[in-house]
Amino acid sequence: MKLGVFAVLFGQKPLEEALDYIQGKGLQAVEIGTGGYPGNSHCKPEELLADAGKLKAFKQAFDSRGLTISALSCHGNALHPQKDIAKPFHDDFMRTIELAERLEVPVVNGFSGCPGDHEGAKYPNWPVAPWPGDYQEILDWQWSNKVIPYWTETGKYASDRGVKVALELHGGFSVHTPANLLRLREAVGEVIGANLDPSHMWWQGIDPVQAIHILGRENAIHHFHAKDTTIDPINVNKHGVTDMQSYALMLDRAWQFRTVGYGHDMKVWADIMSALRLVGYDYVVSIEHEDGLMSVEEGFTKAVENLNQVLIREPLGEMWWV
Repeated sequence: MKLGVFAVLFGQKPLEEALDYIQGKGLQAVEIGTGGYPGNSHCKPEELLADAGKLKAFKQAFDSRGLTISALSCHGNALHPQKDIAKPFHDDFMRTIELAERLEVPVVNGFSGCPGDHEGAKYPNWPVAPWPGDYQEILDWQWSNKVIPYWTETGKYASDRGVKVALELHGGFSVHTPANLLRLREAVGEVIGANLDPSHMWWQGIDPVQAIHILGRENAIHHFHAKDTTIDPINVNKHGVTDMQSYALMLDRAWQFRTVGYGHDMKVWADIMSALRLVGYDYVVSIEHEDGLMSVEEGFTKAVENLNQVLIREPLGEMWWV
């Protein structure tokens, strides 16, 4: 495995300065934002695709530092019912796939998106209950008419270019659990996999180790985010796990994102790394920092220090004791 970082957290730094900082921390890989909600401060796909010189210089910035690009990430909602919102997300994602092909980056990360509840809808509708039956009708309509058709077409576009699509299992979107991901993968094909982030499993009540087993047995983990979550035992009884309060209201929230090791201890993270190795995932563990109690630099540094204790780096080799 290689240790990497989702570099949007250093968006205030120029690309080469950010890469120097990342390299200085001993990391081997970088995940680059190309659009959508996290932005594209380090990478403008349209510019790079239009200028071979800029594209070469961009790639050289990583190669010269011994860094690999683990994934290009374009997290948006291309299924948004308002077409003027959906289209820029879609266009950014398609350009990101094209750029990944040109850069020989094997994975593009993103969200599945969430459509509305009918053709004339204005806002996304995220059904999370089986009853009353209206919710089941909405869910069936969304998957049959929006989710599967969109990702069938987009997945083929990616597959034809040798690029895998890694969807982050994230609340508020149609794909948010291992079961949702496998449902879409069955309909679309193996080009679809997970960008598995344990933090989103914990707040939904899903054990990330078991999620790794469920998805890993299907070879359905294309990328991995390292982020932690802590659940407040008092506030969760007040607000539930689908707490709709702003992330900024940390004292009253049921759960909040933390840097690695500040929600779960190193034994839990060691179990996660072991599970990844067990199911054959030997790619990048990419740090994502969204900890409201720590600065970017401190949260990132602590994540690096903690993951370095548990990351399994070397090939297994022969089991001499068998």
